[in-house]
Amino acid sequence: MEEKEMVVGIDLGTTSSLVAVMHPVLRQPLILREYNRSALLPSVVHFSDDHRVIVGDGARERLASHPRQTVYSIKRLMGRSYDDVKEQAGFFSYRIADDDPESLVKIQAGDRSYSPVELSAYILKELKDRASQLLKAPVRKAVITVPAYFNDAQRQATRDAGKLAGLDVLRIINEPTAASLAYGLGLHPGEEKTIAVYDLGGGTFDISILKISDGVFEVLSTNGDTCLGGDDLDYAIVMHWASLHEISPEALGSNKGLAQELRLKAEAAKKQLSDGDYYDDRLDNYELQLTREQLEELVQPLVEKTLQCCKNALTDAGLTMEEIDAVIMVGGATRVPLVKSRVSAFFGKPVNDSLHPDEVVALGAAVQADILAGHNKDLLLLDVTPLSLGMETMGGLMDVLIPRNTRIPATIARSYTTQQDGQTSMKIAVYQGERDLVKDNRKLAEFNLAGIPAMAAGQAKVQVSFLLNADGILVVKAGELHSGTEQSIEVKPQYGLLEGVVEEMVLDAISHAGEDTRERLLVETQTEAQQLLDVTAVFLERNPELLSAAEQDATRQAMAALQDATGTGNRDLIRDKITALNELSRPYAERLMDKALKAGMERKEL
Repeated sequence: MEEKEMVVGIDLGTTSSLVAVMHPVLRQPLILREYNRSALLPSVVHFSDDHRVIVGDGARERLASHPRQTVYSIKRLMGRSYDDVKEQAGFFSYRIADDDPESLVKIQAGDRSYSPVELSAYILKELKDRASQLLKAPVRKAVITVPAYFNDAQRQATRDAGKLAGLDVLRIINEPTAASLAYGLGLHPGEEKTIAVYDLGGGTFDISILKISDGVFEVLSTNGDTCLGGDDLDYAIVMHWASLHEISPEALGSNKGLAQELRLKAEAAKKQLSDGDYYDDRLDNYELQLTREQLEELVQPLVEKTLQCCKNALTDAGLTMEEIDAVIMVGGATRVPLVKSRVSAFFGKPVNDSLHPDEVVALGAAVQADILAGHNKDLLLLDVTPLSLGMETMGGLMDVLIPRNTRIPATIARSYTTQQDGQTSMKIAVYQGERDLVKDNRKLAEFNLAGIPAMAAGQAKVQVSFLLNADGILVVKAGELHSGTEQSIEVKPQYGLLEGVVEEMVLDAISHAGEDTRERLLVETQTEAQQLLDVTAVFLERNPELLSAAEQDATRQAMAALQDATGTGNRDLIRDKITALNELSRPYAERLMDKALKAGMERKEL
């Protein structure tokens, strides 16, 4: 029975993937590896001419010889549309289908197309089979790690890939949290620390600030870039060599075999220069030379981008560098000496890279798997959502229900009402982002709440609730309280939720703060004006006997002036016209009240 309940931890990586498990006797997380072989499974899938699927080392060996049929860096495509990745399309040697730019990407290999979910499932199944063989027991349950900056679509895609591979995915856990668990932080009673986890993997970068207190892990802030990693360091080297040998980007694009061989040589150069000072090799007629000094010059801009993310994460957490107790290094690309030295200089303290940077995340996933298997009840993990979640309200405004850096799981409900008389349905449009107008954010999902009883505008009570679960996946519910009409949706967007760098959305919100505030105030004023115009128009139509002909003319003129003002974009002018119409129509409300009272008295006398 115990064997059936075994839960493994999986690090599904951009470059390599691996699986770990908690040793039942030693109570230590262990990487599963075959005798005398690397534990790392290259995250590469090859489709042979005879329709065989090859995963791992065998697929990696075919990267240069069969570039069109060999898929790598799949993680970069998870939960994304062609529009999201078109600027990086030249990086890949295989074809990314562009026939539907807004739907999830498809990869063309051989005579058919595959989604990133299907491709990731092949890798996860290989890991599952490997683990079952080594443990001599069936493996059915897993914890899978993702970058902290993976959005809802990417997390859902990862979960779907696990399901397709035959795994019950108990939890999607953030890689930085897993890394801190692997280092044993938070395992001792009374321990309190604030740590920074710098994770530079093959395709993604994360920086997370975590507070650990008495076994509770709380992510104070997170920042990063889902399109920055070791692959980009390799690409910088490739472009350097291409420039030296006058190989145009177009030539690289058309000769996928050459591009792939150069990429593999660049990766080898990066690894060699992590220990040595000089790299020298040949590819056909091309001399491929690189010094460590040249490498550092090439990758310096990329490293500085990661440090800006670190600065943003500290600002979001409300902390200074002096308040960070430890800096943990995760990901193969952190082996580059420049990365270590710059991160150490930034935080003003030595970095901790004592554990294998490629294995640390899987080890942490195994610790979390052990917790979920019920063997360790002393730890509690609390992550945060990286971007605000909200819905569209009248005028195209973003009403934030769950602000960014909110601890998850989280739930919140808010009441809304109808805008028009007799309105029987309401559009619920969910967005993610930091800007005041939904047009500047990214839509996650949309559904229609139907069956609202026909009432006067403002009478219906629609409650919308957001539930963000422990995996960072959002469930939205909407219901009309009078009638009990209800509808819910688990947000599964049909395209990637965010552009490559989530950081940009936060920075945009900061840099456009003044402009956004002015625009929000203008939209709110325009909305108030339109509501006043609608109410006044209904009053004139239903109660003409309460106004003289002169009053009706004056009211219509004031309404026309307000209508014209709303189109000018001049908030002060609109406010003036709202005030003028309100002053003019105030006595009408009193007359309407008198009319209602008189009618009530007449009914009472009867």
